[in-house]
Amino acid sequence: MAASLFTFVDLFSRQAGTASHLLDKGVEFAALNGVSEREMLGWRLIEDMAPLSFQIMVVANFTRLWPARVAGLPPPAEVGDDLDVAGYQAVLADARAFLAGLTPEQFAGRDEVPLTFQIGPGMEPTLPAAQWLTVFATTNLYFHLSTAYGILRSKGAPIGKVDLFATGL
Repeated sequence: MAASLFTFVDLFSRQAGTASHLLDKGVEFAALNGVSEREMLGWRLIEDMAPLSFQIMVVANFTRLWPARVAGLPPPAEVGDDLDVAGYQAVLADARAFLAGLTPEQFAGRDEVPLTFQIGPGMEPTLPAAQWLTVFATTNLYFHLSTAYGILRSKGAPIGKVDLFATGL
């Protein structure tokens, strides 16, 4: 039996909620250790990887943009990786509110609709909407959410696996 693309709306909302939760935990840990929020947002797993701010930005953008594209709606404006913690929290809350307003009817019959999107220089594939949402967007969301978790954990934030699934239980 095929899953409805609309089921991913709840999954994406949970991921936005988890990103918000991780950000809260990071802020709390940073404050206890005399680290500014700006410095915390600059934390990286390793020097050549993108910082925490980038990881949160991707989660904030993908949770809003991909469901909108797949549903045939105008995508919300993207945010950059230069926001402060309050800005990221606002965008994550906005993502959850946006997702809460979507309906199953907006996704009905859209599985095979071809979408073309540029994902890098010279890479502009056309894929069925379902593949963009269930494979590309979902894989990227889990990667960036896990990386945000890894960054905070590597700096000593007292978080565990349950925090990665904080809004899913």
